[in-house]
Amino acid sequence: MATVICTINLKGGVGKTTTTVAVGEIMAQAFRKRVLIIDLDPQTNATTMLIGEEKWEELNKNGNTLAQLFQDALNEDPASYRFNFEKTLQCGVSNVRDVQNLDLIPSSLDLIDVQDRLAAMPSGRFYTNSPTEVLRRAVKPVLDNYDYVLIDCPPNLGLITLNGLRIANGYIIPTIPDVLSTYGIPQIVTRIKGFSESIGEPVEPYGIVVTKYQSNSSLHNRTLKQLRDDRAKYPHVFSAVVPQANQIAESAEFTPIGTLRQKYGYAGQYDVFHALTSEILKAVEQ
Repeated sequence: MATVICTINLKGGVGKTTTTVAVGEIMAQAFRKRVLIIDLDPQTNATTMLIGEEKWEELNKNGNTLAQLFQDALNEDPASYRFNFEKTLQCGVSNVRDVQNLDLIPSSLDLIDVQDRLAAMPSGRFYTNSPTEVLRRAVKPVLDNYDYVLIDCPPNLGLITLNGLRIANGYIIPTIPDVLSTYGIPQIVTRIKGFSESIGEPVEPYGIVVTKYQSNSSLHNRTLKQLRDDRAKYPHVFSAVVPQANQIAESAEFTPIGTLRQKYGYAGQYDVFHALTSEILKAVEQ
């Protein structure tokens, strides 16, 4: 069965989605892994990075996104369910020609409305339904098809995120090395540990990914040192540090391109993501 990794931070704009997509693409291309990316973030950025806005709009219009799965869970009449897993699963995604073996389950802006209603979902026969089990029931049959599943979670610990954590073996925390971006990390670790204990299954903190790093910033250098030194407060920090770079920001555009090095940058940016992916794979194996 696949190793499932959530990508999470309570702060938006920290490079969470870019990290998820880059690691997924490199796992698939450079490390020859079969990879599935699940986009749980209502902002749909991972989705549009991998299939483009036009394709996403078509899928969203036809109800072939995760929003439909959660909407069905709120409906007490199974006869009216519309979610179709085969039509929702997008195979062979990425705008990079070299990337193979990468699939996607797309998100939708409609998840914003659905999340607020999940707590009131019907319990089902014999109270078998749980608002944190919706995604697990849907994807469990296909997990054996993949080596790794990466889940891009929204910037909160609500029910949508808990659906991702319910099937996860562990998680990574991308963060800018500044005060606001790192403030919630101890809370994330504590809450996920509590959730892990409540379901009786381990969800391990694989590590912190430092993103948008500016080597000339005293704040960034000071915060990075604090993250690495305070092992009682913070999980392991990966050695590969993702720099602030225009080409990494531009990688969000869905434009056909030949190689991952072209997409993420020739000036060491791709090499950093490659090193980070290698570290994540080793952390999982250990």
